[in-house]
Amino acid sequence: MTKMDAINHRILHELLRDGRQSNLQLADRVGLSPSACLRRVQEMERAGIIRGYRAVLDCEQLGIGFVAYVTVGLNTHTKAAQEAFERAIARAPQVRECHNVTGTVEYLLRVETADLAAYKHWHTDVLGVLPQVRSITTFVVMGSPKDDRA
Repeated sequence: MTKMDAINHRILHELLRDGRQSNLQLADRVGLSPSACLRRVQEMERAGIIRGYRAVLDCEQLGIGFVAYVTVGLNTHTKAAQEAFERAIARAPQVRECHNVTGTVEYLLRVETADLAAYKHWHTDVLGVLPQVRSITTFVVMGSPKDDRA
């Protein structure tokens, strides 16, 4: 198991800030030699602590003008219903995140579409027709003063 000390935490912090920086830059920022820094990063990759690197996209330039969080309640609480719902959601490119949560609903989705009309179509013709769905509540994102997702 990888030891998570203060240096490893600094490495992760720096990689979250800029995952494309060179090993030389990263080593300098965390106060290690390049070889020691690279060994630590590779060890965290092998251990699965670092699972990958992602690009942060500009939604506006991609034509995504509508973002909402959607809660979904299922009509039955069976494993089969959950699996069927999750398979359907996996096929929906509008759903950027799907989380199985506790509380009064089973799922929290992050949905991104071009505009309100596109969301309404997805809500009505994709999500709304799934036989497992009992309830849908939409929370429209009006702004994101903090968003650390990579």
